[in-house]
Amino acid sequence: MTQVFGTYAKTIRCFLRIRAIAIFTILLPIFLLLITSATFSKSVSASDLPLAKGVLTFAMVAFSVMMAGILNLAGSISRDRETGLLTKLKSMPIKPWRDFLGRLMGTTLLSLVAAVLIIAVGLAFGARFSGTITNDLEVIGFLLLAIISAAGIGLIIGSYTKLVMATFLTALAVSLVTAFISGIFIQYEVLPTFLQGFSRFYPISSATSSSVYLLLGQTAAGYDPITVVQVVATVLISVGLLAVGITIYSKQGWKRD
Repeated sequence: MTQVFGTYAKTIRCFLRIRAIAIFTILLPIFLLLITSATFSKSVSASDLPLAKGVLTFAMVAFSVMMAGILNLAGSISRDRETGLLTKLKSMPIKPWRDFLGRLMGTTLLSLVAAVLIIAVGLAFGARFSGTITNDLEVIGFLLLAIISAAGIGLIIGSYTKLVMATFLTALAVSLVTAFISGIFIQYEVLPTFLQGFSRFYPISSATSSSVYLLLGQTAAGYDPITVVQVVATVLISVGLLAVGITIYSKQGWKRD
C-alpha cells in the first residue's frame, strides 16, 4: 500500500502545482455555469429558473469529472512519460495496478472536490434540488460511476499518446465532443434519435441524467433513466471502461521502450 499512497501523494502534488489543472477542472466549469446561468436568467421564466440552473449545475459537474478523469489523468501519464518518471517506475518492483490505483485515488479526490465546489456555486446562484437522503446517496453512486468511466477513458488515451500536448488536445477533444453528442451540454429532447441512444448508454451522460432525474425530476432529465436496463448497463459499461483502461495501461503504458 506504500506504493499506492506514494503515487496518490504524487498525483495530488501534481494537481496542486499545475495551475492548468485547477483552471480546466474547477474554474472553467464554474465560469461556464455562471455565464450560462446569467443567459438563462433572461430567457427562462422565474418559476423554471431554479430547475434550469440545477440542470446546468449537474452538466458542469459532469464536465469537471471529464476534465479530471479524461484530461488530467491522461495528462499525468503522458507527463510522467516525458519526464522519464514512467521509465524509472518500469525498472522498479512496482506493479502497474498499484500505480494506477494511486492515480485513481487522486483523480477521485479532485473530482469530488470540484463537484462540491460547483454545486455550492450553483446553489449560491439559485439552483435548487429536491430529494431524500437515499436520493443523495444514489447521486453519489452515479457520480462515482462517472468518475471511473472518465478514468478508464483517460487511461486509454494516456497509454497511446506520447507527447503531453498531443495527449491534452486528444483528451480535450474527446471530452468536448462526447459532452455535446451525449446530451450533457445539449438538452436530451433536441438530440437526434441515434444520439439519444448514445446518451442513454454513454456512462457519464447516463449517470448525469440519472442524478438530474433523482433530484430534479423527469422533466429536467428529459426522460426516465432509472430503469433496470439502463442502470445495469451504466454500471457494466463504467466498470468495463475502467477494466479496459487498466489492461491497456498495464500492457501499453508500461511497455518497455
